Amino acid sequence: MISKFKLVKRGFQKNLILIPGWATDYRIFEPLDLDYNYILPIEFNPFDFEKNLAEFLEQSAPHKISIFGWSMGAFSAVEFAHKYPDKTEELFLLSIRRRYNLTSLQEIESKLQKNKRAYLYKFYLDFFSPTEKESSGWFKKHLLKEYLEKTDFKDLAAGLDYLSCVYFKPQAVSKINKIRIFHGQLDRIAPLKDAQTIKTYLPQAEFISLKNSGHALFLNPDFKKIYNG
Repeated sequence: MISKFKLVKRGFQKNLILIPGWATDYRIFEPLDLDYNYILPIEFNPFDFEKNLAEFLEQSAPHKISIFGWSMGAFSAVEFAHKYPDKTEELFLLSIRRRYNLTSLQEIESKLQKNKRAYLYKFYLDFFSPTEKESSGWFKKHLLKEYLEKTDFKDLAAGLDYLSCVYFKPQAVSKINKIRIFHGQLDRIAPLKDAQTIKTYLPQAEFISLKNSGHALFLNPDFKKIYNG
């Protein structure tokens, strides 16, 4: 699968690429309403993402873009900003980790092989804190069933392979002056302390923690207000 993109014009001046996490796709960003045009990865392969996005931008959005990377997508966001700083206006990192443990990733793949649906069901529910009923309700209504039934094992395994070989490198974004890190204090997938540690390596970054949010914090109804400050 080759990464492919589409530009959704929403009447704004700036363009924002939305990069999804593992076992999800661009549709998870549907409720997100930020003041940008959106670039959506309608096909997402983390191994060729940066090169194909750069080629797309040459044709469709030649100016600098903002980058919104969530969970696994935060690693792709960092890699793009590292390779193409001249195309990067600002960088938003959400629910990021320093790296994923190889043994844990192997255990996840084993569980997927035994019962993919059962593992994914629990994984998706762990996106949300107990108080995020509106967010989890939207997810269950619009995406849960299709993700459980149609998410391909090969794509999941490829994502795990990607996570096994990437890690956060502070020097990769040392040239990016505008960085904001968002993290839910109740995140059960990416520990808050990981994001806090990353912040210590990036003095230019702003760190924002959402008190009652879990992993999919951008689906929280309060996210836009906090984002706008």
